[in-house]
Amino acid sequence: MELRDLEYFAVIAQHGHLGRAAEALRLSQPALSKSLRRLELVLGVKLVERTPKGVNLTAEGSVLMLRLRDLRLSLQGVAREIAEVSEGRAGLLRVGVGLPVSQDLLSRAFAALLKDAPRTRLVVSVSDNDVMFPALLGGELDAVVNYYRPSEGLQAEHLYDEEFVVCAAPGHRLAGRRNVNLADLARERWALSEPTLISQRWLLDKFREAGFPPPRIAFETRSLALKQRMVAASDLLTFTSRSAIRQFSGDSSATILAEKELSWRFPISVAYRSQAALPPVLLRFVEVIKSTARARPEAPLRS
Repeated sequence: MELRDLEYFAVIAQHGHLGRAAEALRLSQPALSKSLRRLELVLGVKLVERTPKGVNLTAEGSVLMLRLRDLRLSLQGVAREIAEVSEGRAGLLRVGVGLPVSQDLLSRAFAALLKDAPRTRLVVSVSDNDVMFPALLGGELDAVVNYYRPSEGLQAEHLYDEEFVVCAAPGHRLAGRRNVNLADLARERWALSEPTLISQRWLLDKFREAGFPPPRIAFETRSLALKQRMVAASDLLTFTSRSAIRQFSGDSSATILAEKELSWRFPISVAYRSQAALPPVLLRFVEVIKSTARARPEAPLRS
């Protein structure tokens, strides 16, 4: 069954006359009659009955005409959906986000994307680079927003610079000190993530380079929220991003210690696979999150 024959049949039904239908279609009447016979042969039924005044639809022809209206609406919907996908306003987008990334930035970027592209479905997973980058390279994720490490097959767009700092509960004995050094920190207990993460490796390297033993880890978890709550409720220190402190603690339950050697700045980027044809919805997301990051307000915490 050819779509062209269906469209021709709709014009025949509209005019009720082969000659007038052929004239409207700018076809010869024999060509239109051939199209009608071809359609009737495919369906195995008669679709019209010839009369002295033209043609009338059979019962089968009337049913086909009803279904053609549905088909036209469906085709229009398909065309709109394809256009939206092509413009990046529809489709599935799977994004991995890192724990230290500003949730305020992410929520505003995701909200802006869904407002601009309401037929988009966002699937967001929260993890670390050791999990997300293999998933990105393997095609299980479309983008990752986190600290970017150069990897073959990937490219990245810089969003903003994040800073990792040492923090403690406001009542901690080091919280009120104007100067804190590594020797002071080496005597404390810590709440950290596992040492495989890049931020924790950086911290361990700093202690080793200064000739101190590694930090005494009393509590270990990947959950930033739990780690920050533990710090707020105890005498433990932690090494985390300023965004994480704002998100999970706030100014009232965390204090950044005045220790300059353990202040580490690193870039947050949106990374995706290097390939010739990227999904339009991914390209739209990259532009949205870059624009959101440019408008990101700086809200420094007290030290």
